[in-house]
Amino acid sequence: MSDNQNAYAASGNEQWLKQYYFARAAFSIVWVAAALTAGQHSFPVAATLLIIYPAWDAAANVVDAARSGGLAVNRSQGINVTTSAVMTIAVILALTMSMNWVLRAFGLWAIFSGLLQLGTALRRWKTSGGQWAMILSGGQSTVAGALFLLQAQMPQEPSISTVAGYAGVGAFYFLVSAIWLSVTLSRRRESGSEV
Repeated sequence: MSDNQNAYAASGNEQWLKQYYFARAAFSIVWVAAALTAGQHSFPVAATLLIIYPAWDAAANVVDAARSGGLAVNRSQGINVTTSAVMTIAVILALTMSMNWVLRAFGLWAIFSGLLQLGTALRRWKTSGGQWAMILSGGQSTVAGALFLLQAQMPQEPSISTVAGYAGVGAFYFLVSAIWLSVTLSRRRESGSEV
């Protein structure tokens, strides 16, 4: 009975993660589309999008942690919420200076949030499928953050398209994880119905 309850809880958690990852992918795809269209031609739109991105990450981590036992149990997500909230404020301040400062803020955020996402994925490795993609995403985010910091030192001013590329890769990894979990859950249902 205990094993059945554990299996049911794990399946329910994977169902939640599938929906969560699809939502994260969808948001990022819409964000990238807006950044590469309206954001390229309007600074107020670009600024709004750049503020929304880390704020959304903070909110998404709050919701995911709440569905997965709370922030106290999911410390890496709790730290990620704080990091993303602080970086949202940092982006607002950086927008008053230059896009180079904005890219520096995003670079620091990408490094910290990537490492924290990596930690969350490693913790979930034994209980949830699709975490290999989240591990790759966390690692890629950290590398991208370091590249952002280097690019921010260049004399030419970066644009929102630099961040859009990063967001697009993140959307890809969330989508891969969501599809992986969908297939896993579907196979599990099929094998359960055959028994």
